[in-house]
Amino acid sequence: MSEGQRAPLPHAFHPPVAEFAVTSDDVTPGGVLKDAQVYAEGNVSPQLRWDGFPAETKSFAVTCFDPDAPTGSGFWHWVLFDIPASVTELPAGAGSGGFAGLPTGATHARNDYGSRDFGGAAPPAGDPAHRYVFTVYAVDTEKLGPDADTSPAAVGFNLRFHTLGRAQLVGEYAAPAAG
Repeated sequence: MSEGQRAPLPHAFHPPVAEFAVTSDDVTPGGVLKDAQVYAEGNVSPQLRWDGFPAETKSFAVTCFDPDAPTGSGFWHWVLFDIPASVTELPAGAGSGGFAGLPTGATHARNDYGSRDFGGAAPPAGDPAHRYVFTVYAVDTEKLGPDADTSPAAVGFNLRFHTLGRAQLVGEYAAPAAG
């Protein structure tokens, strides 16, 4: 990729699936993430709610991915799956801290920080704004198959073959240059 180009969003190369809506009290589409969603500030998973998903949905998964991370492969901030189909909202903090409001049966895989929770935005100081892609997946099975020790890439592989629909919300964040 040449200077100034941005990496494609994470689903650019996946087969098309039904789209549905995800909204948040904490993340404005295309807006700047709040301090609560920044790793060094609050590190709190945002509130998310979704609707309009396919009727045959049996569970959901939620991820947060930074395609602009300087890794060559992006950075997974949150990987949560096996959310029961009856759950259509996660309160702020469901994926962090004491996991208040995390649905019974939901599973966190390790993020790229190495922890099983939401890890907030932490781009290198002075980088252009990074995009944080929050995706809700409507899944065709109650249990996706992986466990909490599965890598984000392997969870994504399973989602690739079990996704009925997808909703995404993109926020941005840039850390000020030092000094």
